[in-house]
Amino acid sequence: MIDINLLRENPDLFRESQRKRGADVTLVDQILEADSTRRSSISEFESLRAEQKAFGKKVVAAKGEEKQALLAEVKELSQRVSDAKANSDDAQEKLDSLLLTIENLIIDGVPAGGEDDFEVLKTVGTPRDFSAEGFEPRDHLEIGELVDGIDMVRGAKVSGSRFYFLKGYVARLEQALLSMALDQAIANGFTMMTTPTLVRPETMNGTGFNVKHDDEIYRLERDDLYLVGTSEVALAGYHADEIIDLSDGPLKYLGWSSCYRREAGSAGKDTRGIIRVHQFNKAEMFVYAAQEEAESIHEQMLAWEEEMLAKCGLSYRVIDTAAGDLGGSAARKFDCEAWVPTQGTYRELTSTSNCTTYQARRLNVRERMADTVDANGKPKKGSTRHVATLNGTLATTRWLVAILETHQNADGSVNIPEALQPYMGGLKVIPVAAKK
Repeated sequence: MIDINLLRENPDLFRESQRKRGADVTLVDQILEADSTRRSSISEFESLRAEQKAFGKKVVAAKGEEKQALLAEVKELSQRVSDAKANSDDAQEKLDSLLLTIENLIIDGVPAGGEDDFEVLKTVGTPRDFSAEGFEPRDHLEIGELVDGIDMVRGAKVSGSRFYFLKGYVARLEQALLSMALDQAIANGFTMMTTPTLVRPETMNGTGFNVKHDDEIYRLERDDLYLVGTSEVALAGYHADEIIDLSDGPLKYLGWSSCYRREAGSAGKDTRGIIRVHQFNKAEMFVYAAQEEAESIHEQMLAWEEEMLAKCGLSYRVIDTAAGDLGGSAARKFDCEAWVPTQGTYRELTSTSNCTTYQARRLNVRERMADTVDANGKPKKGSTRHVATLNGTLATTRWLVAILETHQNADGSVNIPEALQPYMGGLKVIPVAAKK
């Protein structure tokens, strides 16, 4: 949810944000009109309520016929107060509904446009030249089958399309990757969290997902619960309706969970292998921070993601995602895309988003400001304000695609990146499986 006071004072900022997102610019004026109606209706209600209270004192003091006449007027005034209260409530409900539909105010400098309008911030590493080595690279699924580590056929048999089994060394490689992410996060002050993968609709909505219109979300109708596509959702709701203490710095959590996405809009896309699947595992950073620290923390989270990519020996690029491809909660998002040899292009492996106060306003997460003193020099308890929230993926199942393809050998075996070897029991190469 956006700051209505900021919108009221700077409507052009929000109009420009909506324009860059390719979203409805008129929504800003609808909100301004609804806000004006709400304030007028509240003023009318409060005026009538004050009049009602004053009139009540007159009635108490009156006697005889005068009192009877005043009581009749009280009844009429009471109805007017009731109607004004209903109008005020309706106006507030309309404003709240509109505020829930508008997306976050983007940060200055975010590129305008849609999915293809990103800005490349940097490119790191040189993609491996397989032609110079004298062999054609295999894709990750062929490699996975050669080392007996990925089974899509039985995944489909058990659960349907876009499901899979990871086996043996590939399953261990996934766990090694997640464990390395966990160790790196803990070294940087994160607390590990295993999170619920089913959440209530108010938590999903509070995070910024529209449960009524998002076809990517799995819903368990009988229980009115939703399967999360990222542990960001559970972690965002962890401190809902709380005043948290940030006096010692931001609160940093590393969520560890399975994630679920329907991939409803991806018919015919990435149907081979484990690039776009319904279930995967992920280590997700989530940070609650003071508003003024959010942008610097965002840069730090990107650096941590890049550190993981470097440990995995991957060539990648960092992009500043265009406004129309951000998602409603994000004010800015950086994606890290790794080179996938058989596709001859960069594919997203990880992203990090600065959601400013958008999620915290929807979930009512605040921090206590420093204590002050009043005019007489006496201690005065500090006020509260909404915090900023940020998220970023530190490792996920999809990374296996780039790792297997980048580090493959001509015979189909795979060299394990040095940083991951301790997490694989010292194993240096995933061997091709013996033929059965």
